[in-house]
Amino acid sequence: MDKLPNISIIAAQILEIVYRIIFVEVGGIPLIVVWFMAGGLVFTLWMRFVNLRGFTHAIKVVLGVYDNPEDEGEVSHFQALATALSATVGLGNIAGVAIAIGLGGPGAVVWMTLAGFLGMSSKFVECTLAQKYRLVNPDGTIAGGPMYYLSAGLQDLGQKNLGRVLAAMFAVLAIAAALGSSSIFQANQSKVAIARVFPVFASQGWLYGSVLVLLVGLVIIGGIRRIAQITAVLVPFMCAIYVMAALWVLLVNWAKIPDAIATIFASAFDAQAVVGGGLAALIQGFRRAAFSNEAGLGIAAIAHAAARTDEPIREGIVATLEPLIDTVIICNMTALVIIITGAYNNPAWANLGGAEITSAAFGSVIHWFPYVLAAALFCFAFSTMIAWGYYGELCWQYLLGQRWAIIYKLLFLTAIFLGAIVNPQAVIKFSDAMYLTMSIPNLLGLYFLAPTVARDLTDYWQKLTTSNQVAQNS
Repeated sequence: MDKLPNISIIAAQILEIVYRIIFVEVGGIPLIVVWFMAGGLVFTLWMRFVNLRGFTHAIKVVLGVYDNPEDEGEVSHFQALATALSATVGLGNIAGVAIAIGLGGPGAVVWMTLAGFLGMSSKFVECTLAQKYRLVNPDGTIAGGPMYYLSAGLQDLGQKNLGRVLAAMFAVLAIAAALGSSSIFQANQSKVAIARVFPVFASQGWLYGSVLVLLVGLVIIGGIRRIAQITAVLVPFMCAIYVMAALWVLLVNWAKIPDAIATIFASAFDAQAVVGGGLAALIQGFRRAAFSNEAGLGIAAIAHAAARTDEPIREGIVATLEPLIDTVIICNMTALVIIITGAYNNPAWANLGGAEITSAAFGSVIHWFPYVLAAALFCFAFSTMIAWGYYGELCWQYLLGQRWAIIYKLLFLTAIFLGAIVNPQAVIKFSDAMYLTMSIPNLLGLYFLAPTVARDLTDYWQKLTTSNQVAQNS
């Protein structure tokens, strides 16, 4: 009897086919990238550049100026922002930037920044809706996110069946992304980075996986409140260390900054590279920005739904800070470090991965920093996993109910362990595809619901202006 085909090979081939379908191209540009670009641009214009005019107000809200402990919710505005940032700030900022530059050239940074700027408006719309249509359970816990605003919001518009389909579609895709991109991938890539500094983990992946499973398990059992408490401390601390190191590298090489900026823009707008390099820069910039800040995916709305407030627009404005911090600031600082140090085109580092190139770039100036970066990568990967553990759990509960949540948690922890001991390239590729396709049901629903958000924004801004005038006159 002939041997049966290797199941793993067949599975890998199926996943590759799914990946190619999702990333189908027209004129060399993946349609999923066009979908992202269009969404960010449309909402920026529709909301009259709320990503600019809401900045000062967002800072005041995060600082607690408008906090009211009597409002319904589980976490503060700052904790909601920190939880959402914990799911975005990480390997995308460290490894993703190097990958984008490697595939699209330095010009990818321009398009990544533009995508981050436009993504601020997408985040505003989806996080406002998450607050508007959230559910407050009898025990005070919050359930919110695209699953709820797609189903309830579209039902209000007379599109009940469409809302249910889009909500279920989003939940399934989010669970797939949580079990792949945000568990297997994070565990796998953080182990690779840490193994360069601590070689023992290179051959003892099971040990690293066991430590991760224990730490993540202890946190996600406690729900959003425990996650928010940890991320509110961990994320700002690690971001501060990373940003200070980047600032030091830039300060030491300050004379090279103008040339680096000139290189970035020349690569982005090179007329002779429009079909090749220029187009690659645009594609990689928008694609890596999506992985970095998740604007348009809707997933961060789950964290913002839990914020204590009686004004959905207020939390939406807070959410605009995520792409700003994640992509416009941190990703640009990483890019400048990589370009100024010459790490992106150094032949000696040509075979290194994204995180390894970034580590080498920092290490060329701060010799001991790769050790700190390894610790930062671990913390970033850890914070991403605990946030996504919560996201996936709420999607699981939406589909199957609360009593089956333990099954999801076990699957999530198992995926983390597997990520530390295997090299699951096919699974990662598939989960990345699921990750980006969350934008299909989410953005489609946002187009239907955006008029309501625009009206609410106008009303909120008028009330805010009136209250400010009263305060000044009193």
